Amino acid sequence: MVDVLLNTAPLHRRHGSNIGQPLTRAEGPLKVTGRATYAADNHPDGMLHAVMAVSAIAHGRVATLDRAAAEAHPGVVAVMTPENRPALAQDPDAKLHGFMFRLDLLQNDRVRYAHQPIAVVIATSLEAATEGAALLAPTYVAETPRVGLDAAKPFVPQAVGAGQPAAMAKGDVDGALAAASMRIDAQYETPPQYHNAMEPHAIVAMWDGDRLTIDMPSQGMTMAQQRIAGLFGIDPDDILIRSPYLGGGFGSKGLISGPMILGILAARLVGRPVKLVLRREQMYGPVSHRGPTRQTVQVGADADGRLTALRHHTRTASSLFDDFFEPASGSSQSIYASPAIATSHDAVRVHSGTPGFMRAPGEATGSIALECAIDEAAHACGMDPLAFRLANYAEVDPMSGRPFSSKALRECYAQAAERFGWAGRPIAPGTMRDANGLRIGWGMGTAIFPALMFAGNARAVIRDDGRGTVEIGAQDMGQGAWTALAQIAADSLGLDLAETEFRSGSSDLPDAGIAGGSGHTATAGMAIHEAGAAVIAELAALATNDAQSPLYGAGNAGVVAEGGRLIRRDDPSRGESYVDILWRAGRSEVEGTGSSAQDPAAEAYSLHAHGAVFAEVAVDPDLGQIRVTRMVGAFAAGRVINPRMVDSQLYGGMIWGVSFALHEQAIVDPRTGRIMNANLGDYHVPVNADVPSITCIQVPEDDPHVNALGIKGVGEIGITGSAGAVANAVWHATGIRPRRFPIALETLLS
Repeated sequence: MVDVLLNTAPLHRRHGSNIGQPLTRAEGPLKVTGRATYAADNHPDGMLHAVMAVSAIAHGRVATLDRAAAEAHPGVVAVMTPENRPALAQDPDAKLHGFMFRLDLLQNDRVRYAHQPIAVVIATSLEAATEGAALLAPTYVAETPRVGLDAAKPFVPQAVGAGQPAAMAKGDVDGALAAASMRIDAQYETPPQYHNAMEPHAIVAMWDGDRLTIDMPSQGMTMAQQRIAGLFGIDPDDILIRSPYLGGGFGSKGLISGPMILGILAARLVGRPVKLVLRREQMYGPVSHRGPTRQTVQVGADADGRLTALRHHTRTASSLFDDFFEPASGSSQSIYASPAIATSHDAVRVHSGTPGFMRAPGEATGSIALECAIDEAAHACGMDPLAFRLANYAEVDPMSGRPFSSKALRECYAQAAERFGWAGRPIAPGTMRDANGLRIGWGMGTAIFPALMFAGNARAVIRDDGRGTVEIGAQDMGQGAWTALAQIAADSLGLDLAETEFRSGSSDLPDAGIAGGSGHTATAGMAIHEAGAAVIAELAALATNDAQSPLYGAGNAGVVAEGGRLIRRDDPSRGESYVDILWRAGRSEVEGTGSSAQDPAAEAYSLHAHGAVFAEVAVDPDLGQIRVTRMVGAFAAGRVINPRMVDSQLYGGMIWGVSFALHEQAIVDPRTGRIMNANLGDYHVPVNADVPSITCIQVPEDDPHVNALGIKGVGEIGITGSAGAVANAVWHATGIRPRRFPIALETLLS
C-alpha cells in the first residue's frame, strides 16, 4: 500500500508552494482590458432583445395591456403575456423543497408586489423592445397593499433563514433578568436592503430542440439546472449553463429568479436566441432582498459585569406568497457566555418580493443589534467595552455546549485593540474632539460567522507532458475563486501554477456546490484536493509496482508529490518525474475524481471564523454629519489560501458594515408599497469619499477540525461586528444611542 495522505493537507515546502501566496487575480488582465465575457456580453447569431414590463402597483391585478400598440412598433417581434406564455411542466408557485422560491412567470394577471414582471417584449433591438414595453401602457385594478412590520398580525414561522429553528432557549431568562443587577432593554430597527451587484441579472438563452444553452450569472449552476429542468420538463443534462464571471452576487444569484426563466420562455416563444437584462430599478423586486427587522434585545448582568441573561427577539417580513425570514436573532447564540439565553422570531406578510439570502443573512442584521446592546450593557456596568467582552467571552458555544474548534477570538481582540490604540479610550461619551471641533468617538464590535462546507466534486488529470488539468464547475463572483482554487489545484497535483490548467465556470464540469455561505473555497477546495490526491495515488501505484522505477517497493514509506515528481518520503534522493512514470507505463494520462463534504466528526465542534472590529468616527456637532475616519479589524479564518484575496474580502465586508450603519436602506412608500429610491442615485452605498482608512489583520489560525485543508470563509464575516462598531463609536462621540439604521442626521440633531 502506498501512503499518499489522501485525507490530510498536502506537504508544502517553503519554496514552490502555491497555497499561501498573495497572487494577483488570474483573470485580472481580462477584466481590466474588457476581455472577460460576462453573460450580457454574449451575442449569438440571430439574437433578439427582451425587456420586461413591470408592475407600477404593489397589490391588485393588471386590467389591460395595449398589446397591439406594442406589436405594431417597428422591430418588435413578439409580446409575451399570460395569454401566450409557453406552457410549463411545473407550476411556478409549487415549492418542492426549502431551497426553491416561488416565481412570477406570467401565470396570471395578479400583482403581488411592485416591479413584478407583467409582460415581456421581444424585439430586434434593445431600443425597440424598450419602446414596445412602454407602449403596453398597462392599467390596473389596484388594492391597498400591506406595508411595514405592523401591517398584519404577526405569526411564528416554522423555520427561519436556511431552515434554522425560529426559537431556541436555555436557562431561565425571565428569572435571570428579574434578578439582574444591571438590565438593558433596547429595540433596534433595520430597513429592507437590496443587493445592487455591479452586474445586473442577465441571461442569453438559446434553444436547440429540447437542448438549452444559457449564459447567465449564477452562484449555483447545478441547482439552476435542476430548477430549469423541472419547469420545462427536460433532462438537466440537456441544459448547459455558462457562468465564468459574475459582477457580484451577494446571494441574489444563488437560486434562479423569475426574470431568468422569463428570458428562457421568451427564447422558446420566438424560436431564436434571446437576451434579457434587468434595468437597475427592476432589481428591486423579483430578485430577492434583505428583509426588514425590528429587534428587541434584553441583557442582564450581575454586579461584577458577568452576563446572566440574554434575550433576542426579531420581527421580520416575508412576501404574501413565499417564505424567507431573516434569522437575525441567531447572532446571539454563539458569542457571549450567559447561563440563560433565548432567541426567537415572528413575522408578518407584506406586498413585497420575497426576501432571500443577502451577504451575511441574519448575522449582518442581528449583530448590529447585539453589539449595540452589549456595548450599552458594558457602559451601564461601568466597564470598558473590550474588558466587558473579554469577561463574557464564551469558551464553548453558549447554546449548543459544543467546544469551539478554535479559540482565536481573544487574539483577534488583542491584535486589533493594540493596532487601533484602544487603551487610551475614555469610557465617558462626548469627551473627545479633534482640532476642527468635531466630536470623536471610538467603538468596537465582535465578528463571527459559521464555517460552512457543502458537497462538491472535482476532476483532475496529469498528462504525459508533465502538465495537469483540474476541472470544477465553480463560480467566481469577484471573490477570487479563479485564483485561489487554481492555487489549491496546483498544490494538489504537486505542480507549479504555470503547469496547471484550471477550468471552471460551466455546468458541464463537476458540480462545485453553491458559492454562498462563505463556504465555496472550503467546498470546492476540498473537492479539488481530493481529486488531486486520487491522481497522485494512481501515479504512485504505477511507479511503486514498476521494478524499473526508483520508487519500486516504496510501500508504506509513501511518496510525496512535488515539482512534477514523486519522491520517497524516507529518502528524498529517490524520485521520478510524472513524465517518466507515464511513459514507461504506456499511459497518456491518469485521471482522478474527488468530492467534498463536511466530516461527521466535525459535528462535535462549533465551527466558526472569528474577528474583532474597532472604529473611529468624527461627528459634526452642528450638522450631525458622521464620517468614519478609520477602522481596524482582526480576523481568524483558518488557513489562508491567498492573503491578497482575503484582504479584499475583509475590506469589502467592513465597507459594507459602514454602509449598513450609515447609508443603506430601501424606502417604501407606505401608501402604495412602491420603493421610492430604486436606483443607485437615491439608494445610498458608500463611495470612495465615505470609505475610511481600513486596516485588516489576518490572525494565524490552525483549525484541525474544520476540514483537512483548514479553510474557513471570509466573504461575510467582515460585515458582522463592523456595523456595530460604527454605531457604538457614534454613541461614544455624541452620547446618543442609535436605534434605527442607517443612522440619520435627525437622530443626532434631536
